[in-house]
Amino acid sequence: MAHDRHYLTGQWLKGEGELLQVDNPATEEIIAELKLASEAQILQAVQAAQQAQKSWGQLASYERAGYLHKLADFLLLDDEQIGALLASESGKSLADAIAEVRYGAEITRYHAEWSRRIEGEVIPSDSPTEQLLLLREPLGVAVCLIPFNYPIYTLLRKLAPALITGNTVIVRPSNHTPCSALALAQTVEQAGFPIGVIQIAAMNHATCETLCRHAAIGIISLTGSVEAGRQILDYSKTQITKVSLELGGKTPAIVADDADLLAAATAIVNSKTTHCGQLCTAVERVYVHHAVYPQMLVLLRKAMTARRFANRLEQPQAMGPLISKAAQTRTHALVQAALAAGAVCEVGGVLPEGQGYFYPATLLSQVDPSMTVMQDETFAPILCVMPYQDLDQALALANDHQYGLASVLFTNRYKDVMRVATQIEAGELYINRTPADPYQGYHAGWKKSGLGGDDGKHGMLEFTQTRMVALNFA
Repeated sequence: MAHDRHYLTGQWLKGEGELLQVDNPATEEIIAELKLASEAQILQAVQAAQQAQKSWGQLASYERAGYLHKLADFLLLDDEQIGALLASESGKSLADAIAEVRYGAEITRYHAEWSRRIEGEVIPSDSPTEQLLLLREPLGVAVCLIPFNYPIYTLLRKLAPALITGNTVIVRPSNHTPCSALALAQTVEQAGFPIGVIQIAAMNHATCETLCRHAAIGIISLTGSVEAGRQILDYSKTQITKVSLELGGKTPAIVADDADLLAAATAIVNSKTTHCGQLCTAVERVYVHHAVYPQMLVLLRKAMTARRFANRLEQPQAMGPLISKAAQTRTHALVQAALAAGAVCEVGGVLPEGQGYFYPATLLSQVDPSMTVMQDETFAPILCVMPYQDLDQALALANDHQYGLASVLFTNRYKDVMRVATQIEAGELYINRTPADPYQGYHAGWKKSGLGGDDGKHGMLEFTQTRMVALNFA
């Protein structure tokens, strides 16, 4: 499958920009080289997308749905090939990478099924001879900026709702994981989408800025860091472009004294070590009721100790690597700074030797809320745990933070559930389970975790704008 060329203006084009080398984070081996798309190529792509949107937006929505179902069909036919590329560039196991492609096909079908449910409103007028109609319309050309951690699924969770609502799309995958996205473009071609409706290209930051500042762009949808979100907000000022930003989190887990401690510890550690902690909803802070804190600490220590790292193409059940050397260096620096500030390392915390960007599952106790490791999103297998006295304190600790994406509560007391559900400052709350982003829900953060969101009806409507029609029939 093609993964060294960009899919632009209905063609497979070699990039005209600088050379990008893509490595396998488990082995540090260079697995692909490609030249990035140039600014001139991207400007041509915008022109093609703008032209294609005129006819794409006029198609009946069920016809657009037909294209999405075909895309899902071809994704399932090519899942192993796309998955193999994804596994080698991300450090995932082959099984997990293939499952991501298949899950992406599912969310594509989900949004295709919204084709007959994109509803406007009829609003009473003050005049008896007038009706007010509120229509939903596409925004035009959507720019979708994709992270490295779940690059195929996140691409499709943005692409599908943008397309079903009548927009055309230009996708910029992460430069850490471009190969699988460029291979996915072949399924776009197989599904027969009109030229310019979907374009996928890797590019540098300067070219991405040119794209985002273009007058033809109707929305910029990003999943990334807070700093990346600030950059996109700056770009959007040029044309007052709509943005949808999912900017990560620092998920707190509150463990009550009546919780099933073994189940809670298992779920928390699985959350923290999935994809080496590179998940925006992964549990990062654990607040345990003081009465059960000693037992919980033992369970967390045991579970984290048992979590070994390795190349997942060879040992699929192991924890894989971080995405880059820079991520590995930053992770160890966070741990070292926490230890210097008084934290205790219960497990891990040692920079591994040898090839690959691995880091051990690391458990820190005796942490303080002011520590950087408690304030910044680690995006790594670092878990911080501390006791609390009562639910008031637990809520205060959980809410005293810049992020507000996901949150977790382990308890069987419905009154505590309802209290946390009405007082937690986060866009999501999971009871007796850890986050999993159900695609029929709505994945959106509070505070610095973002603006707008993905998934479900509300994620689809992010890609629309309204037109009010005052229909006077006097």
